[in-house]
Amino acid sequence: MKDKPAHPDEGSEPSKRADARRNTDALLQAAKEVFATSGVDAPVREIVEKAGVGLGTLYRHFPQRSDLIVAIMRREIDACAEAAQTLSTKHKPGEALARWMQRYVDFVATKRGLASALHSGDPAYQPLRGYFDQHLKPALRALLKDAIAAGEIRAGEEPDDLLRAVPSLCMSAEGREGLARARRMVALLVDGLRYGAS
Repeated sequence: MKDKPAHPDEGSEPSKRADARRNTDALLQAAKEVFATSGVDAPVREIVEKAGVGLGTLYRHFPQRSDLIVAIMRREIDACAEAAQTLSTKHKPGEALARWMQRYVDFVATKRGLASALHSGDPAYQPLRGYFDQHLKPALRALLKDAIAAGEIRAGEEPDDLLRAVPSLCMSAEGREGLARARRMVALLVDGLRYGAS
């Protein structure tokens, strides 16, 4: 009697992909948290322990530390851009804009934790500027357009100005109290946009 040919597990490839995604997500979240508390030069062992994966998994996905930092930044930019669409479907235009500006504060806080690497001159980080512009400027522009059309903020404001203003307001946002102060300052900025609205 011949043995039946072994049938490959149909779910094995998708499950591998799902495992890889989970590992990548865990590594990015762990690295973001570790870098925020211990700096971008934190030992990789601290990251893998927090993520619950092995060193081999880290190096397979992110051979260089710069690969990990770029991936964190791209994920944060994507999440911030996607938040604009989500907020615009759940809230009135002015409120969606105000909430997104606070979400942008969170992004700036993450970026500040990676500042020493991002400003190191490493060419690996150069494409991030373009990625930022391609994703966040259109997201904010759409929110502004809707809020202006609804008469909730005044016309004439440019995404570039707001994208630069928030980091300036967050410059002293160290720790929980500093972040809360930055949020208040950004709320005042948004209130200022309402002045003179039609």
